[in-house]
Amino acid sequence: MTTDPKAPTAAGSGADATDRFKTDKAGPGADTPPERVDVLAREVLAAVHAIIRRHTVTYAEYNALKAWMIDVGETGEWPLFLDVWVEHVVEDVATEHRKGNKGTIEGPYYVPNAPDRGPRGSVPTRSGEPGTPLVWTGQVTSTDGRALAGARIELWHADANGLYSQFAPGIPEWNLRATFTADDEGRFEIHTVRPAPYRIPTDGACGRLIAAAGWHSWRPAHLHVKVSAPGHELLTAQLYFSGDAHNDDDIASAVKPELVLEPRPTTGGAGEGVAYDFALDPVRA
Repeated sequence: MTTDPKAPTAAGSGADATDRFKTDKAGPGADTPPERVDVLAREVLAAVHAIIRRHTVTYAEYNALKAWMIDVGETGEWPLFLDVWVEHVVEDVATEHRKGNKGTIEGPYYVPNAPDRGPRGSVPTRSGEPGTPLVWTGQVTSTDGRALAGARIELWHADANGLYSQFAPGIPEWNLRATFTADDEGRFEIHTVRPAPYRIPTDGACGRLIAAAGWHSWRPAHLHVKVSAPGHELLTAQLYFSGDAHNDDDIASAVKPELVLEPRPTTGGAGEGVAYDFALDPVRA
């Protein structure tokens, strides 16, 4: 983690993630029928009750949990907590029917409407942006092999310090965020830099859980993407890099073998290149 005094705090990034969630996503569950809410709430509570009985939870432990949950709310870390420890199971269930590419969690740092760079271009970067140059080429097709002209590939990732633009101070608004629109053959070429592994924020409530449980807080290096085309299901994924020390013990449990890239040195050795395609599932009738 960076030691820059301007580095974001867990509370600061948590508040940003909470505000973004409220703006973009809050509310879709309002139409859930009462009978389903009843079933889900009762089963969650029954599972909690069973754990308390099975492990003879004490009042001291109960009060520690209550204090910790209050702390999570006050620091705005619910998006971080849920996205790190819960979302991967929701994603598995939601996409188990798909025949095309595997996806994985979105995480708390997506921002819509990143600048469009066409079918071939570079993500916005700062002058001297740290990181090995990376050129990624690919094609977007339907699961039947038909090229999807005009498919959108939204890309975002952390910088060399594990920080995301719009969630950390001092970083330009769209740094390492861009949208690419595939050509008539569904092809695209993206120029960026290879991100680094990073630790999730540990100075807040989530960090206290990690310390108390004796866990680590590392995520492997990854590229976030959302891939979409008319008439097809949105694919949300993270792409990882072979050989990363944390591919096998990602704190967010989000790595899948199908999402691991194999970069190769480019001609002249000035960077790396990788090829990775997407096959999208048609929207189900």
